Amino acid sequence: MRTLPPLSLLRAFEATARNGSVTKAAEELCRTHGAVSRQLKLLQEHVGSALFDKDGTGLRLNQHGQDLHALVSSVFEQLEHGYARLRAQVQGSGLHVACSATFAMRWLVPNLADFYRVRPDVRIRLSMTSAKEIRTEGADLVIAWDLTSYSEADRSRAILLAPVAFGPVCAPGYRNLATTGTRIVHDFTSSAWTHWEKQAGARIGTGGQLKFPHTHLCIEAALSGLGVALVEKRLVRRELDEGLLVAPWGFVQLPFGLMALPAAGRTLPRELNEFTSWLRTRLEYKDAN
Repeated sequence: MRTLPPLSLLRAFEATARNGSVTKAAEELCRTHGAVSRQLKLLQEHVGSALFDKDGTGLRLNQHGQDLHALVSSVFEQLEHGYARLRAQVQGSGLHVACSATFAMRWLVPNLADFYRVRPDVRIRLSMTSAKEIRTEGADLVIAWDLTSYSEADRSRAILLAPVAFGPVCAPGYRNLATTGTRIVHDFTSSAWTHWEKQAGARIGTGGQLKFPHTHLCIEAALSGLGVALVEKRLVRRELDEGLLVAPWGFVQLPFGLMALPAAGRTLPRELNEFTSWLRTRLEYKDAN
C-alpha cells in the first residue's frame, strides 16, 4: 500500500510554491482560496511539518518545503512529458511505412482505400524514397523488392508479401528497336537485368544505357520512346492495358520477392501485423484480376 498523499494535495502545493501565493495557485487550479488553503493544511499534516513561512503578504518555502518542491516539481515534469508523449501516440497512432516512390504512387496509394474501408482509424504515414535510401528512414515497416544487400539478420526477419515478375517494356513504336536499342537502367537495382536475362535466356537493349534513380523515371523514359525498361508488372499494369507500353518478351518471375521488413529493437505499432496481412491479401487479389 502506497503512503503518498493524494495527488490533489501535491498539485495545490506545487502551484502555491511556484506562484508564491495561495490566491494565484487557486486561480490557476480553478479552485477557491479556501479550498487550496485546506489542501495545504492537509498536506502539512500528512508530512508532519510546516512547509511555508510567512513572507509579507505571501508565502516562502522553508527547508522542508524546498526539499518537497524539488521532488514534486521533478516528478510532475516527468509525468507531464510522459503523458504528452502518450497522448501524441494515441492521437497520432498509426504505422510509418517506407517504400520506393514508384511503388507508393503506382500501387500502394491507389489501393489504400481498400485498407481504410476496414480500418479507417489507422493512419498510414509514408516515406517515399529511392531504393538506395529506403533503409535509412527509421520506419516501422520497410517494403522493398529485393533485400539481397541487407544483412542476413534482416533478411531472416523479412516477410514475403508476393512473388515479383519483371519484364522489358517499351513504347509500341520502339518494339522493333528494343533488341539493339537503348537499355533503361535503374541506378540502384540494375542487377534485375542480370536476373531477367538468366531467367528469360535473352539479351536485349544492347545499344547503350540510360540510368535513372527512380523506377517511375525509367517508366516515363520508356513511355517517351527513349528505350526499353525492365519493370515489375504491377507498376505498369495500366499502361499495358491501355496500350501505352508493350512487353514483347513477357514477364518472368525473379528469384527475389516483394518483402516487408519490420523495424528491429523497438516496440512496433499493433497495426503492423494487420497491415502486412492486408498487403499480402491485396497483392494476391490484384494479381488475380
